[in-house]
Order: sequence, then C-alpha cells, then structure tokens
Amino acid sequence: MAAAGGGGPSVGTGEDGGGDGCRTVYLFDRRDKESELGERVLQVEERSDYARFRASVCQTLGISPEEKFVITTTSRKEITCDNFDDTVKDGVTLYLLQSVNQLLLTATKERIDFLPHYDTLVKSGMYEYYASEGQNPLPFALAELIDNSLSATSRNTGIRRIQIKLLFDETQGKPAVAVIDNGRGMTSKQLNNWAVYRLSKFTRQGDFERHIYHYYIHGPKGNEKRTSKEVGPFNNIDIEISMFEKGKAPKIVNLREIEDDMQTLYINTASDSFEFKAHVEGDGVVEGIIRYHPFLYDRETYPDDPCFPSKLKDEDDDDDCFILEKAARGKRPIFECFWNGRLIPYTSVEDFDWCTPPKKRGLSPIECYNRISGALFTNDKFQVSTNKLTFMDLELKLKDKNTLFTRILNGQEQRMKIDREFALWLKDCHEKYDKQIKFTSFKGVITRPDLPSKKQGPWATYSAIEWDGKIYKAGQLVKTIKTLPLFYGSIVKFFLYGDHDGEVYATGGEVQIAMEPQALYDEIKTVPIAKLDRTVAEKAVKKYVEDEMARLPDRLSVTWPEGDELLPNEIRPAGTPIGALRIEILNKKGEAMQKLPGTSHGGSKKLLVELKVILHSSNGNKEIISHISQHGGKWPYWFKKMENIQKLGNYTLKLQVVLNESNADTYAGRPLPSKAIKFSVKEGKPEKFSFGLMDPPFRVGVPFNIPLEFQDEFGHTSQLGSDIQPVFEASGLSLHYEEITKGPNCVIRGVTAKGPVNSCQGKNFNLKVILPGLKEDTQILKIRLLPGPPHRLKVKPDSEILVIENGTAFPFQVEVLDESDNITTQPKLIVHCKFLGAPNLPVYVVDCSSSGTSILTGAAIQVQNIKKDQTLKAKIEIPSCKDVVPVEKTIKLLPSSHVARLQIFSVEGQKAIQIKHQDEVNWIAGDIMHNLIFQMYDEGEREIHITSTLADKIKVNWTPEINKEHLLQGLLPDVQVPTSVKDMRYCQVSFQDDHVSLESAFTVRPLPDEPKHLKCELKGGKTIQMGQELQGEIVVIVTDQYGNQIQAFSPSSLSALGIAGIGLDSSHLKTTFQENTQSISVKGIKFIPGPPGNKDLCFTWREFSDFIRVQLISGPPAKLLLIDWPDLKESIPVINGRELQNPLIVQLCDQWDNPAPVSQVKISLMKANNLKLTPSNQQHKTDERGRANLGVFSVYAPRGEHMMQVRAIYNKNIIEGPIIKLMILPDPEKPIRLNVKYDKDASFLAGSIFTDFMITVISEDDSIIKNINPARISMKMWQLSNSGNRPPANAETFSCNKIKDNDKEDGCFYFRDKAIPNKVGTYCIQFGFMMDKANILNSEQIIVDVLPNQPVKLVPKIQPATPAVSNVRSVASRTLVKDLHLTITDNYNNHTGIDLVGTVVATIKGSNEEDTDTPLFIGKVRTLEFPFVKGSAEITNLVLAENSPGRDSTEYFIIFEPQLPALSRTLEPYILPFMFYNDVKKQQQMAALTKEKDQLSKNITVYRSLFEASNQLLDEMKCQVEEAKLKEAQLQNELKTHNIDIPTTQQMPHIEALLKRKLSEQEELRKKPRRSCTLPNYTKGSGDVLGKIAHLAQIEDDRAAMVISWHLASDMDCVVTLTTDAARRIYDETQGRQQVLPLDSIYKKTLPDWKRPLPHYRNGRLYFKPIGDPVFARDLLTFPDNVEHCETVFGMLLGDTIILDNLDAANHYRKEVVKITHCPTLLTRDGDRIRSNGKFGGLQNKAPPMDKLRGMVFGAPIPKQCLVLGEQIDLLQQYRTAVNKLNNVIEDLNRQLEYLHTPDMKKKKQELDEQEKNLKLIEQKLGMTPTRKCNDSLRHPTKVEMTDCPIPPKRMRREASRQNRIITKSDV
Repeated sequence: MAAAGGGGPSVGTGEDGGGDGCRTVYLFDRRDKESELGERVLQVEERSDYARFRASVCQTLGISPEEKFVITTTSRKEITCDNFDDTVKDGVTLYLLQSVNQLLLTATKERIDFLPHYDTLVKSGMYEYYASEGQNPLPFALAELIDNSLSATSRNTGIRRIQIKLLFDETQGKPAVAVIDNGRGMTSKQLNNWAVYRLSKFTRQGDFERHIYHYYIHGPKGNEKRTSKEVGPFNNIDIEISMFEKGKAPKIVNLREIEDDMQTLYINTASDSFEFKAHVEGDGVVEGIIRYHPFLYDRETYPDDPCFPSKLKDEDDDDDCFILEKAARGKRPIFECFWNGRLIPYTSVEDFDWCTPPKKRGLSPIECYNRISGALFTNDKFQVSTNKLTFMDLELKLKDKNTLFTRILNGQEQRMKIDREFALWLKDCHEKYDKQIKFTSFKGVITRPDLPSKKQGPWATYSAIEWDGKIYKAGQLVKTIKTLPLFYGSIVKFFLYGDHDGEVYATGGEVQIAMEPQALYDEIKTVPIAKLDRTVAEKAVKKYVEDEMARLPDRLSVTWPEGDELLPNEIRPAGTPIGALRIEILNKKGEAMQKLPGTSHGGSKKLLVELKVILHSSNGNKEIISHISQHGGKWPYWFKKMENIQKLGNYTLKLQVVLNESNADTYAGRPLPSKAIKFSVKEGKPEKFSFGLMDPPFRVGVPFNIPLEFQDEFGHTSQLGSDIQPVFEASGLSLHYEEITKGPNCVIRGVTAKGPVNSCQGKNFNLKVILPGLKEDTQILKIRLLPGPPHRLKVKPDSEILVIENGTAFPFQVEVLDESDNITTQPKLIVHCKFLGAPNLPVYVVDCSSSGTSILTGAAIQVQNIKKDQTLKAKIEIPSCKDVVPVEKTIKLLPSSHVARLQIFSVEGQKAIQIKHQDEVNWIAGDIMHNLIFQMYDEGEREIHITSTLADKIKVNWTPEINKEHLLQGLLPDVQVPTSVKDMRYCQVSFQDDHVSLESAFTVRPLPDEPKHLKCELKGGKTIQMGQELQGEIVVIVTDQYGNQIQAFSPSSLSALGIAGIGLDSSHLKTTFQENTQSISVKGIKFIPGPPGNKDLCFTWREFSDFIRVQLISGPPAKLLLIDWPDLKESIPVINGRELQNPLIVQLCDQWDNPAPVSQVKISLMKANNLKLTPSNQQHKTDERGRANLGVFSVYAPRGEHMMQVRAIYNKNIIEGPIIKLMILPDPEKPIRLNVKYDKDASFLAGSIFTDFMITVISEDDSIIKNINPARISMKMWQLSNSGNRPPANAETFSCNKIKDNDKEDGCFYFRDKAIPNKVGTYCIQFGFMMDKANILNSEQIIVDVLPNQPVKLVPKIQPATPAVSNVRSVASRTLVKDLHLTITDNYNNHTGIDLVGTVVATIKGSNEEDTDTPLFIGKVRTLEFPFVKGSAEITNLVLAENSPGRDSTEYFIIFEPQLPALSRTLEPYILPFMFYNDVKKQQQMAALTKEKDQLSKNITVYRSLFEASNQLLDEMKCQVEEAKLKEAQLQNELKTHNIDIPTTQQMPHIEALLKRKLSEQEELRKKPRRSCTLPNYTKGSGDVLGKIAHLAQIEDDRAAMVISWHLASDMDCVVTLTTDAARRIYDETQGRQQVLPLDSIYKKTLPDWKRPLPHYRNGRLYFKPIGDPVFARDLLTFPDNVEHCETVFGMLLGDTIILDNLDAANHYRKEVVKITHCPTLLTRDGDRIRSNGKFGGLQNKAPPMDKLRGMVFGAPIPKQCLVLGEQIDLLQQYRTAVNKLNNVIEDLNRQLEYLHTPDMKKKKQELDEQEKNLKLIEQKLGMTPTRKCNDSLRHPTKVEMTDCPIPPKRMRREASRQNRIITKSDV
C-alpha cells in the first residue's frame, strides 16, 4: 500500500568515522522485533571483499558466523561476492534480514545525498507560485494524493480502488483526510528517487506515471452509456469519496457514477464533433476535438458551468419579458487541456485563428461559433508545473506560425486547409441540428419606447416566421399559452432584438398580437414567441372570435312618453320646449343591453347614452346642451324636458352611445349606435336694451361714448328706428352729453362726468340710463371714474425749513392732485427732488404712476468734512408735467456722531502694536495668535465706548462664535494659524450699522516649525529602463511636523545623506544641493541588470529616513522613421486644399534603427493650429509590426512653410519623429473675399441714383480672379430692422452692368445706375459671389442712410375733411380748422425741411381770381401768419369772422403758402376747400353732404390708383416678356454656333440632362492627371511679385515641356518682380539665396517680336522647305495670368529659340538658315540642343528624362476640350436661366390679364362709375360748378403724385398692385 501524503524518508545523522580509503556503511538489524532499533556504523576498507565485510558485521553485532542471514540494500537487493564492490558504496544503508522477502518489522532511515540542478536553486517555487496564486489550495493537495494512488495501482490487473475519507468526527481524533488504495508501496530506493525528484524537479526523466481523471475513468471517448461491466483498461478504476461527521450517517459517492461533470455534459449534449491534430516544433503532438451543441427551438443546449453562469433565471410567467440573444458559451474559452489524459485545470485555450468568429459574416451565423466546446490532449513533450495545474508553454507553441493543423477523418489524418474544413463542418452542423426560428419578410428596424431605456432598441420587425416546420404570418389567428388570461388574436408583427437586415435565423424573439375580436378588445399584446400555442387550430380561434362579435350593440330605440315630440327638420319659435326622451340600446337580436359583453371588462365598459343639442353657425358648430344618462330603474335611459333653446339658427339633437369613464363613441375602430334629429329656431321682437363694449378708463372731465345694443325677449339683436332722448342720473356727478347717433350702431357721444372720487384708483358710480318708450327702458351702467390729469403738487411736511443730521436721508410725503384735488395717477408720473448747496448730493426719485402719492426719499445726504451747520435747498418737481409748479424747501444739515474708523492692535507684553489694514503678520505654523484688541472712533476722531448694541454689530471671519464680554472689553477672538506655510489666513474684522460699513483686515503667513521628518519626492517617471539611469530626479527635503519644508540642508549635508537599495549601482549617483529650493537632488539612479520589478530605495540623513519605490522595466522603442517618404531636408510643396503625394507611414524603431514590433503604441501628429489636415488629426496605433499608416492627408493652411512632426507615446514617454516641412502654396483659384470700391463720401437721396460700385473677387494669393461669369455676382439691398443684419427673403437683388470700354482690367464687375429707395431710412447693401449651388461668398455689409430729397410741397399730416361753415354767431359753425398739422415733404412723401424756419400764410380765395367778395378770418382780416419751426406748422382754431362776407352755397379755398427765407425755390402750397353758407340749418345739411362727398372722393382716388397701378404693371410685364424672348433667342443662336440644338418641346428636361452630361465630361477631364510643377512657388507678399518662372507658363506637349524646362533649368527658380524695390526686398529676406528678376530693369527694345515669322521665311515667302515641324519655343507657352509681363520675361529668356522634332531636322534647318541669316538656338523634342554658335553634343547639350528634372518642369494647361466644355456649360446655364425667366414672366403676364378680367375687378369698375355719378350729384347739391374741377389737382395732392411721377420701380408697382387687390367694397 502506497504512503499517503507526507514527505519522503529523512537522511540519517550518524557520525562519520571514515577516513581516507575507507567507506562508511550504515547497517540496520531487522531480523526480528527484538533487534536493535538504532543503526550501526561500519568502516569498510577500500580493498575489502564480501567475506571480510560479513565477518566484520558478525563481529560488530555479536552474531555467530555460522548463523544464516542475508545483507540487502534498502531496495531488497542481496549483497553477494559478485556485486559487493558495485553495491556497497560510501554512505550506503543496508538491512540485515532473515531472507530477502522478509517484512520490515520496524522503521528505518536512509541518507540521501545528491547534487541539485542549478534551476532548483534559481527557479524553485516559481511555477508553483504563478500556477496556484490566488486559488484554493485544498484541491491541489487532494489531486496530488489521488495521483500518488493512481501511480501505486498502475500495475494492478484487476480493479484499482481508491478511497478518499474525509474524517470530521472529533471523537475519533483530529480532523484528517485519508487516501487509501490497493496499489503497491514504495521501496526505499523509490522513496529516494522520489525525494530526489521533489528536490530537483528539473532533472525529471519522464518515467513518472501518467495521470488521468475523466478520460481515465470512462475511456478515450469519455462517459458514454455502456452496457458491459467487464473490467478493462478504461473501466477498472473506482474512486470513492466518503465523509464522516459526528452524529451523521456517512456520505459516500463514486466518481464513476457522477453524471453532471462538465465533460459528461459536453459529450452528452453534443450532436457532432470535429477531430484534428496539431504538430508543433519538436515531437510535440496535440490531439483535439470540437463538439457542436445545437440550438433547439427556444433554448441553447450548451451546458452551463457553475463557474461561468451565462443565462438568466427563466421567467415564463412574465408577460412583458423578451428574449435577448446571448452567446451560448458566454465568455468561456473553447478548449480545456489534458496532459496525457489528465486535466490541467488552470490552462485553457480561447480559440485558434481558424475557429474564431470572422469579422464579416461567413458560411454560418456568428452565434454558431458560440455553440462549440472542445478539448486538447497532449503527449509528454509539453512541460507542466509540479502541481499539474498549468502548462508552461502549450498555448504559445500551438499558436506558433510553424504549427501544422490536420484533420482526423474516420481515424485517418488528412492534410487540408483546416479553416475551410472547419467552416464547412460548422455550416453543416447549423443546417442539420439547429432548430432555430427563421424570421422572414423583413420590414425595418424600430425603437420601442414602451420598454425600459436600455432595452428600447434596435428591434428588427418581420411579418412572418418559420418555426418547427410551421409558418406564422401577420394577420394569422393564434392563441397563447402560459399567459393569464389566454390571448386570442391576430399576429401584427414579429420583433427580433438587434440591427438585422433581411431574413435571419435567431434563437427567439417576440410577437405582437392584436386581441380579437377588436370590437371588444382594442388592445395590442406583446409576448415571447415561445408562448404561442403551436397545437391549436386556426378554425377554433376563428369560431371564438365570431361568438364574441354577436354580443355587440347595434341600434337605438327612441320614444316621447310625455309629448312635445321633436319632428325632423321642424322650424320652432325660440323657447319652445322639447319633451322627455326614453331610449333603449338594442343588439342585432333586438335585446336591450346596458354594457359591453364580457366578464373581464368590469365597470369600465358600461354603456351610457349621451344627448347633445348642437347649434350650427357660420363660426362652426356649438354644443349648447350635453347630458349623459345612465341606466335607470323605471326604464333603461331617460332625458328630461328641455326648455332653454332660445338662440336663432339650425340645430341638431344627437343621441350617442358612449363608454363609461372614457366617453368614447367608438370601440376598436367601430362606431357605437347613434341617432340625429335636425330642426331650426327663429328670433322674436325687440323689447329691451343693453350697453355695448365701452372704452375705459373713464376720467374726470374727459368725454367718453356709451354704445347701445337692442334685444328682443330672448336677447336677439334688434335695431331702433324711432327718436329717443336719453336721460342720465348718477349720485354726486354732474353729467351731460353731446349727441346720440341712429342706425345699427347706436352711440351716445361726448358724455362728460365731473365730481370728487375717493382715491387714485377711482370710485365706482351707478350711471342710470333711461330710454323712454321701451318695455325695459332703464339700465344701470357701473363705471369707475378715475381722477383727471395732474394739476398741482402737494408736499409734506409743510414747514419751509427742515433739520437733518449729516449722513441721513429725509423723507418727503408727496401727492399729485388734479383740478378737483383728487389724488391722480398716470404713466411716467415721476417726482424728482434735487438738493443744491453742496457737491455730490443725491437726487431723490419716486414713481407715483400707480398710487399718485408716495414717500420721496433716497440715499443719505453726506457732505464731506462738515464742521458746522450747513444750509441746502431742495427743489421738488414733476419733469414730465411742465404745467405743475415745483415746490422748494430749505434743509439745515448738522454734523454726524456715528462710528467712522476701526483699528486693530496686537498686545505683546506692555506694548500694543497696530495692525494696519491689509498688513501681513508672520507667525509659527499651527500656533495661536493671542491678545488681539480693537478700538473705534467717530467722525471727530473721538474714541467710542463699546456698548452691547455696538458689540452685536462687530463680526470676524475666522470664527463663527464671538465672546460678547470680550468684545465689550475691546478684545478679539484668538486666531488659529494654519499648519501649512502655503495656506495664508485672511482675517477680517467688520462693523456695520445703518450708517456706515467699516472693515480692517490682515493676513497671517505661517512660518515653519522645528525639523521632524525626511521627505523624498520623485520628479518624473518612476520607471527605469534596463541598463539606463532614472530619467527624473529624487528631491530630498526636511519638513516639520506638519509637512512644511525647513531650510535644514547645506552643501555640507551631502556627505551625511545615505542611499541604499538592493541591486543599486552607486557608481552613477549624483547628489546636488539646490540652494534655491533648500533641497538635495539625487540623480543617476541605476540598477544592475536583473529581474524586473519594484525596487525600494532607502534615504537616510541624521536620525531621519524615507523610502522611494521605483520600477525596473525593459527598454521601450526609441525612434520613429518614415516609410517611402521624400527627402526630409527639402520642403514638400503642396497647394492649399490639395492632397499630399504619398501616404504617411511611420515605423517604430530602436536606437539602432531596427524596427520595433510593438503594437498598440499611440501615434499622433503634432502641428500648429493653423495647419489643418483632413481626415482630421486622429490618434493611430501601431500594428503587430510596429507600423502605423496615417493615410493620405489633404492640407489646409496659410501660405508659407509649415512643419509637422510624428510622435509616439509609449509608457508615458514621447518618441520624437522626424520633422516634415510643407511649403503651402496659395490656391489662385479659391475665392476668399469680395473687394468693394465706391465713393464713400457720396450722399444718398431718396429716389436718386446710387454711386457706382466696383466689385472684384480676391483669391488666396491676393490676386483678382478673372474669367468669372457676371451672372454669379449679385447685389442685395434691404432696409434694416430690429431682427438683425441678415438679408430677408424679400431683399431686392440687382445684377451687375455690362463692361464699358474705359473700365479697368478683367475681373472687375460694376453696378451702375441702381435706384435709391424712395423711402427714407437705413439700408444695408451686400454683394455676393455664388461659388456653387450651395455656397455664396458675401462681402462686408455696407450701411447707407437714405436721406430726404429736395423739399417740394406743403402737406397735412392727416388729410382733414372738407369744412362747411357759416357766418353766424356760433363759433363752432364758423370754425374752419380746429387742429391742422402741416409739414414739408419731398417728391416721395418723405418728411424734410427739419432745419427750415419761416412762416405759413393762410389766405382765402374763390374759384374765380376776380372774385373779391371772399370770406374773412376773425378780426376781419384776409390773411393770417403761422410760425413754421422744425419742419412743421401747427394751425389751430382757424375761425371765420362773424357776419363775414361771402356768397351763399359757394366753395372757397384756404391757401396755406410757406414762406421760407432759407429756401431759394418756391414750394407748392397746400389748398383746403370749404363750403360757405349764410344759413345755419342749411350749413348743417351741407356739412353732412360735404362729409359724404369727401368719402366718395377718397374712394374714387383709391379705385383710380388701383387701375393705374394695374395698367402700369401690365405694360411693364409686356416689356419684360419681349426682353426675355429676345434674350432667349440670342442665347439659342449662340448655342447653335457650338453645335447644340435645343428642341421646342420638353426644353428644361433636355437642358438639365445636357448640362449634367457636360459637367460630368468636364469633371472627368479635370480629374485626369496632368503634369504639374512641384517646385515651391514664392509667396506673393504684394502685387509687385509675379512668382517663380516655373509657375508663370504652361506647355501642353510633354516632349516640348521637357526640353524647354531643361533649357531654362537655371532660371526656373528665379522670382520675377515688377519693380527693383520688390526684388531687393526678396533678396534681403532670403539673405541673397533667392535669385530675382525685376521687369523694370529689362531693356525692352532688344526683345523679340512675337509676330515675327520663322527664319526660313524671307519677305513673306518660303525660302526652303524645312523638316521636323519647326516652331518658335515661345509660341508653345500659354500664360494663365499677366500675359503682357510674361511675354517680356520669356521673350528675354528664350529669344528666337526654335524647337524641332529631332537632331537631323535641326542640323538641316541650321545649315539652310545660316545661308541667309543668323540662326538662333535650336532645341529638339528628343532632348538635343544646338547652340546659336552651332555647337551640339555632350551631356551639357542633352536633356535628361522628365523624372530627373525633380519637378522643375512647366505644368500642363487645362485641356482645350475642358475650356470648350466650360463655355458650353456657361451658355447652357445662361439659357436655362433665360428660359426659366421667360416662363415666369409669361406666367405673371397671364395671371395679371386674368386678374384684370375677374368678376371682382369688373365689379370694382362698376363701383367706380357709380361713385363718380354720386359725386357729381352731391357737387350739384352743394352748388359746386364744373369750373372748380380744375382745382382738383390742388385739392387732392396725393393724386397728383401718382399721375405726375415717373413709372415707379417694379417692386413698388407690384407691391401697390398687391395691396390694391385686397380692397373690398366694405373698405369703400
């Protein structure tokens, strides 16, 4: 039997008696029990043999030589003569036995001597530490004991029985665990080997017995169901566990009988398996198996592990539950690992690359990858920890790139693509074994707000599913199970959680069911799909629905038991009653019912009957009666008689069945029964009156009107036709009125009330109004009469002299009274009091607007340095009421005696030291400041005795509690000084009363205490790279008990500082005394290379010490390099807004430039804020190679050189990358602003013309962008308002004018002759450039003030009615004008002449100039003068003289003529006609006719304005149509010249399609790669810089561009300027490195003539026929800008250089030319050059390839076809605009013509004719002769304006037309 637990045998400790050449042997005599227990030590000589050894044993033990015994080793090997020398070694232990097989009767001991492996000393305990850290140690111990027993029973031929007994019965001894087996024991040799193994485990040879558990008990295939019980190699192990507890029966379990271990569950729930084998480097072999656990209908079959719970508790009874898809395996790894069949519990493999879920959907759904489990079986080539809990390197070897995976199929190993085989196997398992729900007919993804916020979405919706062979669709009738109650209904939709798209298989979801029948159950239920009853037939559900529907209500039965039946369509007088109603609700069977059927509804589904009487009117239907009846006892439903229907109109009596509580008249979309009866009601006779809506407030002496309304018996409106004289009665008031008007709107006008009222809120009065003749002739009108306007001011106290003390305020009681001494109020009734006699005196203000009386007071009256009494004056007035006389008072001011000064003292002994305000006091930190006192003084510097009242007003800020007794003695509380020197305490003492607020404050600065601690602080990172010094430093300081630093160090303190640490390399330590911080800095911390980890450093100084912990780590990457990037020394040119040529790829490297394969290192791009990159600057991370691809950036930055740098952040350290220089070139085609030039000193007069505006579009390089379509430039103008400066939608838009011959250079746009608005005001002008359809570049807004034009005429502010007067005594009958306000306007009715001063002369004239018998003004004068000031004149009370001359019934004119000396021109006078009568009665009659005539004249003027504006608008529209047709025809002809024909029909679709195609072609041409110059251009600092020569020209042909660029290579980098000054400035800025060329220094007479013919032409004739297509090199150049300057530059550089095809053609050409003239330099398209002297050949005359020019090559121009397309696109866009405009103006014209012929306009024309006839009749009655019509223009100046003015702008005419269209007859 094997030993259980414990350690091996111990080594003996006998004395060593051996010497040189001798062997020491330890002998145990165990022949019988009585033998000696101890050991005997024998010395055996080196040359001794077995016979001599045996004799020595007999002699030592006292045994007879003849006695039989044997000598054996501890492993029972008998010692004989043959093996004596090999067996008996020095230190061996031997047994003395009777025979070899004798039992060992007593214990022995044996010494073990061995040499440990070096790993034993270095690594001992490491694997056990990492393998079992944090785990329960009990399972490890049991596993070790079971392993021992399995090893001991390995050679058993029968049952191998192992028992584990847990003994917890204290009556039998201490608690223990016993492991008993039926195996073999261990010999001492085996124990020796075991001890050697335990102590030197790293020399293990692998012969230790293999261990197994599950697969050893159940076989290689695991726990399968077996019928055979025969003992075999895989079922002969019985492991039994039993537990014995005190007082309980033993509990026994056999491991073979356990059916719920995880491997058994994995095997029994799997439906298929995938076997494979992995071969790692060496002889390592791993066999693996993957099992598939399918999904069955509504659950996963993957077993749950108690250690990894993956599912929630099942809640089938929850109606609102829903199923979320969860991974079957959860977060568990796939593979468990077995070592020779024995589970290694704490090593698992998550997955392999070929079985991990793919990033994109593969052959199988993602969830299938979570339904697999697996096991890995290794051979003994893999190392495990001693406790067999973890593998050392299994996963690392398996995931090595050299590991080979093969599949095992039918027991045969097959080499194939393992990932493909696994994917196909998984797909086959999914299709064969998964019983999932298939969701079909996808509808969309929604959010469900009815669920909790975390579960609201996304939810995919479907209309059908396929489940277990059945299809469920939307609309199908179903029934549920496991719901309370059971639901019957139709399917609405299916829900599946997740963002799905299309058909999908899923493990579950929810179904939405509409309860059936919907008429009874208007509800939607949502339940899990698993709760659908799959056994019920649809017919059974349908029958249930039909049975429920038959019980619903159908109709109403109505009877009239008490008569007064209401007949349909009956007409009834007002007040006729409607009889009582009896109603019954019947279903289809005729049965009466009270509620909806069904027991589940309860009271909420009770039926009620609702009665409504509805009045139909023009404003809509109005419900006047509404009752609801419940079921009664006498009969079902009952409504009482109705007698209150009195209003006129059409009615409907409606009976409606509704639901209880909700009052719904429908249920589930189906209306409940109802019935309606229509009838009408007529009005009665008028019998009474009432008051209409009055216009409060009513004030004393202010007239008001009383409107009257007449009603019949029931209050229906009626009119009064007879004359009535009203009578007024009111207590305490005197009342009178002016008149009462007749007609539909009866009003008593001019009612005036006078009398006393109680207060400013007024007094209520009952005004009794009596109208004799009515049945109810009296009504009481309750009014509140308010006081009148302010009349005088009353101030209290009444005395003239008032005495107050300095520093106090004085209150005045003020009252505002009306003329009847009532306190009155009105808005803005502000009373002011101003004090005079001293500076800086306050002003009292009080608002009496609401009360009419108040206390007038304010700030205290404070006069500085007052020594004696002083006299002041107070003036009280109402600024808004000039008529109210001010009140004055005299103030006598006395000096103040209140507290004025506060001082603080600190008492030290007998001395008091003053602490001034804001002083700083130094004190020991943590100490307490005692003996603080204070003193207070008044204004006269007299000390004030501190009283209890004063003490209560003293506050301190350093403590909430103050001892009042101490304050009375002048003592302040003690101050606690802060413990930190950084915390300064601010102490404040304050005193505050009603007169003054004083404070005195000081700051306490703590000082350090005595030294107490040594403090070390690590500055910088805490990590140290291996072999390097600590980057930061350690600062050592000395602090007091509160941690405040003390200046205790000196330079001599360095020697006393001790630094110690394990592995610290002290050779690099540097200690420095920091005088400024009084600290010691320690640098050069470095450790000897060793295992990384935390290192503690101990710092000591004197008796103080402190510790710092740092971390020793391996070195990080050190450098960043760019991959495939140009030379970093040169700047990379890039145009603003364009992309870089290469992607930015960085590589992490160490300090030797080797790539560092460190992943997940953050890479960032550092740049200035003005350098913007797109995609935006994001952080990237390196991949497994240490490389990060930042992509291709588009660059946006100001022009010039910019720098950016790539950085890496690794372990909080920054790795600087190379600096990339970018030369940003401005984009000459990108507009950035609009430049507007105009005369800013010009004045803008209404109706005039604006000054000229010149607009230019400026690009990024500050140049003017040319070739812009003028249609893209626009001007907007609008009037400013409070809504802001944004242009409104109706802002007026102007287009630019055509270019004139004398205009400036190309690119300038002009806005000329734009009309200034006619209305005075502030306007905003803004110019815009349409960059594309969505973006508009706007200029800065120009604010202009439109001023009035020249004064033209005198007009009234409000047009008065034509007066009708007589010469009688009554002044009212002689009054011509009561109140007339005259102003001066310009031609556009803008008020002007504000600065003019003069008079207005009023003269009366007749229609005939010779008529001298004209009326006279009062005073018998013919003219009156009125002052004209500030642009206006007030004409008041213009009255005729009594008995004035004049002809009866004659029209005269009052001519108001302005006389203004400052104005040179004569203004048009204002003429007011009036009628003169001698008879008063006739005058009154004529006055009414005159009023009617004025109204008719006004209406006729409005109508004429309407028709004139309409005709003007019509004429203008016709002109616009003709202009649009002409423009369309011109553009169509231009399109035909470009071979573009536009069809006559379907024009717009054709134009849009054509435009789209042309734009697409143009975009494709632009996107094609073109040759470009990459040489950085020089930034144009001003307009005098043209740029570098390489950028001034473009060449289309590649071969010509190559050779010309090479020919000018030395000049390509030269900057061309217009002036020498600009060139010198560039020279200075670049320190002479930049070559420059000023144009003003070129001698232009020697420049070639660009029109000169080639040399082979003589006198216009061909001298010889050349070959090779010769052409001047300058003619191949095209210039984007500055053509004239560029011709000068390249004419000088190229001269007459000619280019030909090849060298032969060039030599032939030169040979012929030199016969007649000088031959210039010749270039060939092949790259050769023949100089003007004839020399050619050599490298200096041969151009290199294009790529060798390093970007110094002329760019290619935009393809000509692209320019042609641009012209065509521009024409098409113009034509589209013209067609749209033509269609719009034609549509507007047709609409205007239709409007002029509408019935409404015809009716207005007829009304105009009728009113003109009526006007003629009234004029005849008034005695007006036809001759007077000549003065119509004088009497109606507004009409003159409209007829005499030029045609107004289109916007004004259209606005006038729009406003005139809304004129209706009611307006007239």
